Amino acid sequence: MTAGIPTEERPATLQDIAHRTGYATSTVSRALSNPGRVNRHTREIILAAAKELDYTPNHQARALTSGRSHAIAVLVSDITNPFYFDIIRGTQQQLKAVNYMQLLVNTEESGETEALTINSLRHSADGAILTASRLTDQQLVALAQRMPVVTINRLAPGIPSVVIDTPAGTDQALDHLVSLGHRHIMYISGPDSSWSNERRWQRLTRSAEKHGVSLERSRNYSPHAHSGAAAADAVLNSNATACIAFNDLIAIGMLERFRERGVSVPGDISVVGCDDIFGANFCNPPLTTITAPIEKAGRVAVSIMMAGINPHSLTPSRSVALQTHLTIRASTGPALPGS
Repeated sequence: MTAGIPTEERPATLQDIAHRTGYATSTVSRALSNPGRVNRHTREIILAAAKELDYTPNHQARALTSGRSHAIAVLVSDITNPFYFDIIRGTQQQLKAVNYMQLLVNTEESGETEALTINSLRHSADGAILTASRLTDQQLVALAQRMPVVTINRLAPGIPSVVIDTPAGTDQALDHLVSLGHRHIMYISGPDSSWSNERRWQRLTRSAEKHGVSLERSRNYSPHAHSGAAAADAVLNSNATACIAFNDLIAIGMLERFRERGVSVPGDISVVGCDDIFGANFCNPPLTTITAPIEKAGRVAVSIMMAGINPHSLTPSRSVALQTHLTIRASTGPALPGS
């Protein structure tokens, strides 16, 4: 066997990666376990070599010697929602890069399920990444006293987080609709337990006042495509000529309902979604939506988690805001004359 080249009988080791890259084994170890302590160029070379060699850490052995499980729980509200596909991809890739396993949990939009799951995972995970958590601030703070926690799209006192700035995206959406002549706009509200939902509504309220346009809020809808039919009917029962939906799934369901009822989009109604999930550009018509760096949010959350659980880390745990932008497609157009 050639030195530094793993075989089918022997899995790749840190020494193999060191031999492949020319870096010291200690440098390889730091790049994989605490990437913030290695410069970007070195880290990218080492991560590429680890991937080529299909390097997989021996988690069980490491847990016995370190007292850690080397696993992170990632909790998502709805595993069938394409929004979470990119979150999961981002967390999984980053965890693999630092030699951690991912424990994926679907909480089904339930704060109770979320709390019970976290309690059951306390001894099998070194930390938890919570996406769109339905827990109260008090519950999150209490949880963070028992295990390291990072939230995505949720702020709570003292909890490190990654926030996708969709409220700023709704500002852009409103600017776009107003520029097209729309004066009566409806916000299609998401779950009443959604922290992001309230932030978007508050931002839209201020923006609508600034523009001098009429803004109406619908009742709360579950963030699924099947909610779109009722949401579309609510728009038709209002004076709105345009709407901004809580997420792309609801917006896509609305497009289907409008088509069934013979309502032209964007001729009669303009529709804006949020998240730019896979398939948003394949709709009929393609959906104007707020594009979010979803996969990046997962990667950043893992980096924050690693900094928090590594006692030698020089990077403090923190909260990070990721910017969004409006992607204009064919589901928005000029308001009808006189509307």
